[in-house]
Amino acid sequence: MSITVEDVKAALSKVVDPNTTKDFVSGKAVKNLKVEGNAVSLDIELGYPAKSQFEAIRASVTAAVQALPGVGAVTVGVASKVISHTVQRGLKLMPNVKNIIAVASGKGGVGKSTTAVNLALALAAEGASVGVLDADIYGPSQPMMLGVSGKPVTKDGKTMEPLENYGLQVSSIGFMIDPDEPMVWRGPMVTQALQQLLEQTNWRDLDYLIVDMPPGTGDIQLTLSQKVPVTGAVIVTTPQDIALLDARKGLKMFEKVGIPILGIVENMSTHICSNCGHAEEIFGSGGGAKMCADFGVEFLGALPLTMAIRQQTDSGKPTVVAEPDGPVAAIYKDIARKIAVQVAEKAKDMTSKFPSIVIKND
Repeated sequence: MSITVEDVKAALSKVVDPNTTKDFVSGKAVKNLKVEGNAVSLDIELGYPAKSQFEAIRASVTAAVQALPGVGAVTVGVASKVISHTVQRGLKLMPNVKNIIAVASGKGGVGKSTTAVNLALALAAEGASVGVLDADIYGPSQPMMLGVSGKPVTKDGKTMEPLENYGLQVSSIGFMIDPDEPMVWRGPMVTQALQQLLEQTNWRDLDYLIVDMPPGTGDIQLTLSQKVPVTGAVIVTTPQDIALLDARKGLKMFEKVGIPILGIVENMSTHICSNCGHAEEIFGSGGGAKMCADFGVEFLGALPLTMAIRQQTDSGKPTVVAEPDGPVAAIYKDIARKIAVQVAEKAKDMTSKFPSIVIKND
């Protein structure tokens, strides 16, 4: 009995991608499908980074094809290919940066920077090329969190090279000022500094640039949303009513300027006692999930309030690199995959395909 391409596609249409919940055929992930005699070869191309899941996906696809009567050798390749997606109307993509993701909160002290750096590290661990822009000009914390110090190098006197650690490219005002020096700048200076950090850093072929936003809905947030091509925003909150009040304002601001909300992360969801393991909901419960229901956005996940997360980040070795196989790193990786899937399902950016129209007077 001979095998046909249609037979293989029918078998693959019953195999569901665990991250998108779509089957691989309708999700258009099946590439280079060939049937030669009774041998079958194909590639599964994911639109998001998921290196840790390649083997499981390969096994499930191989098993589905091998179940067909008369099939011989089955060869399945699995890879990720991250592309550029649409941004706010009227803005062009930055060179060498495919997708910009803003990590924001309406309120300070909810663990936004800790979440941003661990999500960046999680995306990198899954095989993506990732950068971090520390947009908190008044309180830059990424240099300390990533254990990076030193001044950026310039090769042409106009642009600067990002500093690197743990496979991330990093740019921050913190590399250029004394750590104890307060930033007594007015709004226009701050927004100009942000644009320079963003545009004059020589980012190298990034799949994702994670922007660690300052808290609030002021000048920097408006500049970012009006002048920077942002693919989507992630809102970080705690379950506490006061934090949720401000998080809702942050979410509404992004909605007003046409930046999609990729989801909400609830930080400090439960406190786990380091002595007895007792879990207690210090800041309340269910606030993040309720906010998601109110606004129709995805609840990306909840992170515990533990001393280890704070100690690891303060020491310049965040949880995803300090305990890569631990339970908290697994939560960060799960959230990062959900964000990447949300981005992958957005419309593809087609601006590079359109010709420039130039009007000349004869």
